[in-house]
Amino acid sequence: MRELYVDNSPPSFPPLLRGEPVPAAINPFDKAIAAGMKGEDPGLIVYSQDETHMRVAILFAPDISLSKALGGSFAVALGLADSLGALAPPELAVHFVWPDRFKVNGALCGHLQVAASQAEASGIPDWLVIGLSVPIMPTGVQDPGRTPDQTTLHDEGCIDITAARLIESFARHMLVWMNRFEEEGMAPLHDAWCKKCDSIGEPVETPEPGLFLGLDEDGNMLIRNGNDTRIIPLATLLEATS
Repeated sequence: MRELYVDNSPPSFPPLLRGEPVPAAINPFDKAIAAGMKGEDPGLIVYSQDETHMRVAILFAPDISLSKALGGSFAVALGLADSLGALAPPELAVHFVWPDRFKVNGALCGHLQVAASQAEASGIPDWLVIGLSVPIMPTGVQDPGRTPDQTTLHDEGCIDITAARLIESFARHMLVWMNRFEEEGMAPLHDAWCKKCDSIGEPVETPEPGLFLGLDEDGNMLIRNGNDTRIIPLATLLEATS
C-alpha cells in the first residue's frame, strides 16, 4: 500500500487574504460569522486544522446588494475546481451541483455554506461568509461500496493532497475569480460554472423536481415542471444566523 503523504506546514495566503487556524473541533464557518458580527476586516480565511477535511470560511464585506453578492459563491466553487485541477491527477472530473455541492468523478464530494448579516435581497449586507468543506480522506472504518454516491479525494486517487496545500491553492485561485467578479461582473463566472455543471438540461429532484433549464444572469436556477417555469433564487443558500 502506498504511504500517505504528510505535510505539517501551515498554508500560506496571497496578499489581501489572511488566515486564522482553528482546532478541528471548531467549525470555521461559525468562527467567521462571529468575526463578521464583531466587525472584523474582510479577507479573513478561517480554516480548520483537521487533516481529514478541507474546511474553510471566508469573510467578505460586499458593496453590492445581497442578491448580487451571492455570486461570490461561484467564485469560491470555481476556485476549488481550479485548485483541484492544479493538484489532482489530470483524469479527475469535478462538477458542480446547484446551488452548493460538488461532485468528483460522479460522486458527491464537498459543499458550500453561506451566511450574511441580513437576508433582504436588495439590501447591502455588512458582511458575507462563504464556507467550504471537502472530504480529503475517509474517517473511521468505512466501506466506499456502501455509499457509492459519496466519495473523498483520497478515494479518487488524490493521495498527495493535504488539507494545508489544498487550502492555500484554493485561496489563490478563489482570489483570481473574486477579482474577476468584482471587475467584470457575474458573466464570466456564470459561463465557467455552467461548463462544470453536468445536470443542465437534465431532470433533477432537488431543490425540487423538474427539468433544469439553466441559470439566469444572477445565478438563480431556472426549472420547468410541465408548462410551469420557475426561478429558484440563489438565496436559498443562505443559512439562518442568531
